[in-house]
Amino acid sequence: MAVVDVPNKGLRLTEKASIADYLCGIGIDYERWENLKQISAAATDQEILDGYAEEIEALKQKGGYVTADVINIVPTTPGLDAMLNKFNKEHWHDEDEVRFIVKGHGLFHIAPENGDVVSIEMEAGDMIRVPRGTKHWFNLCGDKTVRAIRLFQDISGWTPHYTDSGVDAGYQPLCFGVSYLPASRAL
Repeated sequence: MAVVDVPNKGLRLTEKASIADYLCGIGIDYERWENLKQISAAATDQEILDGYAEEIEALKQKGGYVTADVINIVPTTPGLDAMLNKFNKEHWHDEDEVRFIVKGHGLFHIAPENGDVVSIEMEAGDMIRVPRGTKHWFNLCGDKTVRAIRLFQDISGWTPHYTDSGVDAGYQPLCFGVSYLPASRAL
């Protein structure tokens, strides 16, 4: 189950309904797919896509997505640091960012217009849709492992548009239920 933190409000949400309601209020779709498929952690990308074909098709119909793939990141992924540096700075995309976590953990930070930064620690079974134009960034958790289904509205995928605001530098990528404190408030 996801954990949502709003550090500036001292707010932490850990229940599915509360998480979905809060995120909906800032334009983010969140679902918890309770019935995880019994797919081996060693499954091929195609086996994962086939196993979740029904859910993927429903998302495609709902959001106009045309393609889906699987991203598999582990600590030994070649060029991992360079890859992560593309997404751990505040940015936005021309299309939605849709992720369903199959394995591992990841941390989305959402920076809503005129609102407080929200941290969303996701794990297997969590699905998120960050709408086009939404300012956000992504970090891996300490295990540096995430396997996720991604959906795209454009077959070529999306490109990050960086804001260069520096707001991301004020938040530390802490996971596993540890409080997310802005760096200026961290001890």
